[in-house]
Amino acid sequence: MTESKSYRYSFILLTTLFFLWGFITVLVDSLVPRLKELFTLSYSQAILVQFAFFGAYLLLSIPASFVLSKIGYKRGIILGLITMALGCLLFYPAASYRIFGIFLLAYFILAGGITILQVAANPFVALLGSEEGASSRLNLSQAFNSLGTAIAPAIGALFILSDKIKSKEEIASLSETAQQTYLTTEASAVQKPFLGLALFILCIAVFFFFSKLPKLISEKSTGTYKNAFKQRNLMLGVLGIFFYVGAEVSIGSFLVNYFQEMNMISLIRENDSMMGIANVIAKIFNKSLVGADDKALLGIFVIFYWSGAMFGRFVGSYLTRIMSPGKVLSIFASIAIALILISISSTGLLSMWSILAVGLFNSIMFPTIFTLAIDGIGDLKPQGSGLLCTAIVGGAFIPLACGSLIDASGFAVAFIFVTLCYGYIVYYGIRNSSRSFVVS
Repeated sequence: MTESKSYRYSFILLTTLFFLWGFITVLVDSLVPRLKELFTLSYSQAILVQFAFFGAYLLLSIPASFVLSKIGYKRGIILGLITMALGCLLFYPAASYRIFGIFLLAYFILAGGITILQVAANPFVALLGSEEGASSRLNLSQAFNSLGTAIAPAIGALFILSDKIKSKEEIASLSETAQQTYLTTEASAVQKPFLGLALFILCIAVFFFFSKLPKLISEKSTGTYKNAFKQRNLMLGVLGIFFYVGAEVSIGSFLVNYFQEMNMISLIRENDSMMGIANVIAKIFNKSLVGADDKALLGIFVIFYWSGAMFGRFVGSYLTRIMSPGKVLSIFASIAIALILISISSTGLLSMWSILAVGLFNSIMFPTIFTLAIDGIGDLKPQGSGLLCTAIVGGAFIPLACGSLIDASGFAVAFIFVTLCYGYIVYYGIRNSSRSFVVS
């Protein structure tokens, strides 16, 4: 196999991982409104799901880079996939026994596997070709990540959120037989999707076991984290990833609840075009919205938030080839701020579609920040990747802060806080806009 064909094959193979963790990460969002009602949680308590999921990045990213340096990237990817499958399997007892703590443990283990994949795959894709095309390649891979995030809301809405959840009082009023039937049905709604995911992930692990990947990253790197911390642009990029992931996840996690707060359900049901869109999406997955819970109908539209990121990354892959990646980054972040401000200062469908459109401009942020941050750091790339993936923990802390702000002051204040996160990304893009590549 020639080097170019080897790179192309490896790129395609690694891109399947981007799709996989994108799909799973957003599927987690579908459970937030369900668990909120199931366990009678406040917004800040319900968002502990995201805290458990993204907290794994804080605790495991740097250890993952050490593990990868010992066992190699191929074995590391297989280890990550097996860990993900184990996390998915834990949803079975968590749903059966209705214990919130087991749900949180399952999320943490699932995210631990994704963390290992992230630490390995992002720099790997960046190095599969010329340094000049690194941002473009990573944007393209992330486009397939966004394909996963685009499909996941529909799956979550139609298979996880579609049936009505009874309160504890309503369950207590049922007969013993009816209670058992209801709880079994509730558990099955969560168990089946995640059991299917576990099987799919294990199949991918077997496929990787028999595949060959080129050795592009030194697995005996002499770089140290002490030296990595001295790279100013890298560390500013770490903050950029922290704020970006936190902002994106905050919006995605609360969209269904935000739409409920705006009483969008009646506007959607009375609008033939909106119902037509929802029914078309439902039919694609061979499901019907007749008799479905309101959250399912609202959740259908979350697909536009995440699919916007997919289409934006295909566009971004082109734009970052013809323009300074930093300039594209600052422009996209500025538009995201404008759209959030429009949403919180308006009502009805304008408010709904403007917040959904933020996803389109989120699209290029992660891959562009990542490649700008690791450009020019040489043998420190594994350490840089570890630090950047650690910063994904922003998806735990910022949504938690947003949940607290929503509980205390409402969605408008929480989303203004989110615009400050995008403001930092505007700064980082401007800082790197004068040249195509950052030397150090």
